[in-house]
Amino acid sequence: MAHSNPLPERRDRLNPVVFHGSVAGILVFLVLTMTFTEQAGAFFDTGLAWVSQTFGWYYMLAVLAYLIFVIAIGLSRFGSIRLGPDHSRPEFSLLSWSAMLFAAGIGIDLLFFSVAEPVAHYLAPPDMTPESQEAMRAAVVQTFMHWGLSGWGLYVLMGMALAYFSYRHRLPLAIRSALYPLLGKRIHGPIGNAVDITAVISTVFGIATSLGIGVMQLNYGLAYMFDVPESLSVQIVLIALVVVLATISVVSGVERGIRRLSEFNMLLALALLLFVLFQGHTLQLLDMAVNNAGDYFSTFIAKSFDTYAFAGDAANEWKMWWTIFFWGWWIAWTPFVGLFLARISRGRTIREFVAGALGIPLAFMMVWMSVFGNSGIELVANQGVIELGEQALSTPQTTMYTLLEYYPYIGLTAAVVTVLGIVFFITSADSGAWCWPTSPRSSPT
Repeated sequence: MAHSNPLPERRDRLNPVVFHGSVAGILVFLVLTMTFTEQAGAFFDTGLAWVSQTFGWYYMLAVLAYLIFVIAIGLSRFGSIRLGPDHSRPEFSLLSWSAMLFAAGIGIDLLFFSVAEPVAHYLAPPDMTPESQEAMRAAVVQTFMHWGLSGWGLYVLMGMALAYFSYRHRLPLAIRSALYPLLGKRIHGPIGNAVDITAVISTVFGIATSLGIGVMQLNYGLAYMFDVPESLSVQIVLIALVVVLATISVVSGVERGIRRLSEFNMLLALALLLFVLFQGHTLQLLDMAVNNAGDYFSTFIAKSFDTYAFAGDAANEWKMWWTIFFWGWWIAWTPFVGLFLARISRGRTIREFVAGALGIPLAFMMVWMSVFGNSGIELVANQGVIELGEQALSTPQTTMYTLLEYYPYIGLTAAVVTVLGIVFFITSADSGAWCWPTSPRSSPT
């Protein structure tokens, strides 16, 4: 049960150096990419290929190493340290905290990829025969790898460091504080400003990717239900609307805004999950979920080290567009999700924080991805729904709606998915607001 332990009011002030530096960097990027659109696209494709070929091995090692590190810290004697004064207790109940973990760290991407990614891995796996029994078994497990422990280990590392130095050493709740052991008081100078500017720009790019994905799915959902045209102008209006709603939520505060939205969406997502589970082949889906979980844990280390070095060019291209892209995306989200996790976790022990922030999202993600992913693969593999397979490879934002067409009450479930998308859209933007560039003199005292 949560204890009444409101956070003392923070004396945050806008850091003009970080704010103007971040805005300048983002504007320069936008001007260049909008002026040289084709060249920018080619540059980023080439850059992704170069990073994958040159540093792919490092990405794989680093992500696993960070996960092992945070688990080791949680299990060690340091795990009993509270993220706050020794007398502090959690501000939020376990249910509220779990809902906010989920909404901030994954959000709308779970709707976008939960059908599309497993089906895509079944149809076009990296190192096995497409549409085979082997590919069917591996598809959901590979999806777990991209959404499971490894990515959340990055969030936990950042959140743990920020919460520790902010709540126990009275440093600002800003990315620079995580580097205090290395930089000391220099975090309050130009080096600290550069760190925060980099974090803000990373946050903008990370959120932009998710919001771009999200707005396509929302636009399709509205088109599906109300014949709203799928167009850039509609998507711009949707983004503007979500920004307004997210601003209202942020101004309302964590307690009245983000917490309530997160709890509402968690319950709505759970209802949709149970509907698909019990309206589908329930026993088969439960069997598959257990099998997927066993395969994930039993092959986790091997898959974490698998760079497809001996699998040929096609597998390496798959790795570039899937695994390396995902690790880069998780890293881009790490600054703002880490800040948000630190904000909502004051009063918990490091052990509670590590166990909860790794275990709770993992458990829900595995059940969700297994139920929706295996349901989608079943339609493609055994019922001949070719359309769903084509959509998974070309228009993934449509796959959730196509799947639900094969269940009762499509009007209701389509509305639920669209509402889920809108609220996840808002909570993702909310958590991103915590990467706001504040003065290094502020602290959560």
